[in-house]
Amino acid sequence: MRESLREKVIQVCEKKIAQKGEAVGVSFYAFFANKNDDPELLMEAATWWIQTHKLDHFEKAKKIPALVGEREQP
Repeated sequence: MRESLREKVIQVCEKKIAQKGEAVGVSFYAFFANKNDDPELLMEAATWWIQTHKLDHFEKAKKIPALVGEREQP
């Protein structure tokens, strides 16, 4: 996962938790605007979310930053 996406994921999760509490869920769509202006980045996030980590559509926001912090091995 590229660093800019990693930072965005952490930022969005922290903001959602601050606004709605630790039980709030997120999907990978939360990291993007409603307009699909970067399909390559969206697919990178979807691949990381679905194929790499096999996450459900919605996951607890507090779980995601720890996963994002893990560096995939080449």
